[in-house]
Amino acid sequence: MSDEKDLQQLKKEAAERAKQLAKERLAAKKAAEQAEQSLEAHNDEDELALAKKKAAAAAKAKAAALAKQKAQESNGELSEEELAKKKAAAAAKAKAAALAKQKAQESNGELSEEELAKKKAAAAAKAKAAALAKQKAQESNGELSEEELAKKKAAAAAKAKAAALAKAKTTKAADGAEEVKDEKPSPNQPYLDKYVKVIEEHLGKDVLENAYINKLSKDVPTLVAKKDTYYKVAQFLKYNEQLGFDYLSELHGTDFQTHMEVYVHLYSYKNNQSVALKVKIDRDDPVIDSLVPLWPGANWPECEAYDLLGIRFKGHPNLIRIFLGENWVGYPLRKDYEPYDMGV
Repeated sequence: MSDEKDLQQLKKEAAERAKQLAKERLAAKKAAEQAEQSLEAHNDEDELALAKKKAAAAAKAKAAALAKQKAQESNGELSEEELAKKKAAAAAKAKAAALAKQKAQESNGELSEEELAKKKAAAAAKAKAAALAKQKAQESNGELSEEELAKKKAAAAAKAKAAALAKAKTTKAADGAEEVKDEKPSPNQPYLDKYVKVIEEHLGKDVLENAYINKLSKDVPTLVAKKDTYYKVAQFLKYNEQLGFDYLSELHGTDFQTHMEVYVHLYSYKNNQSVALKVKIDRDDPVIDSLVPLWPGANWPECEAYDLLGIRFKGHPNLIRIFLGENWVGYPLRKDYEPYDMGV
């Protein structure tokens, strides 16, 4: 029984000691916090005091600078920057004074020569604008004085003359550019020279009407034969050993209203060269020799030219209308063609 009492007594004493120890620890913690707060307050007071000292020093320095500046002004001594500032202020003050003077002069009717000239120029511009407005109003109402009408006619004539001169210059420049361009020899010129030389040597110089390089058709050498030498030239182009144009690739007719023309394009496989043969024929009686005996490939193209243009080819084995039929009235590719039946 006494042992249980001793154990409880020990527990009670241990609890009291733990409680006392906790109180001591709490008191020590509070004391430490108070000490830290006191230290921080002391530091804040030091920083505040330091900031006050700095502010006082800055104010003192500024006051000293102001005192120095006033002393310099009283002695007539200024730095360059201060002098520039003073000059700028003086200029602004002078400009304001000039503006005030100008306003006073305008109110009193007094102006300088320069200002008077400016006012006159403004008045002239205003008068010109009013005159233009009046002219436009008169034009809209169809009312113009003889003098104004003459002025307008003269201005229109001058404008037309200037436009004509500009156009003439442009045309001249274009013609000059074309001449310069034409001066450049065609790569096919040697072939044309060869064809003409061989033809004239064998057939004479009077069988060709013209010979040229066709710039509009890939620089093809072009021969223009006379009507009565057309077949002879074509035959020579095919059978001459130096030429040998054994293939007819194209044949067609064209109505130029003043005359008709047959165009033939030939090719030489042996020489890998091309030539164009043309002939002009009478539009009222369009008859020319057929080339079918030389190149059978001319058969259908000659029929087509007959069908659409009415060109008749002498010596053609079977010249018929291949598109429109023999009963068709007229030739549709002629420039003066009028349909027989407008509903067709």
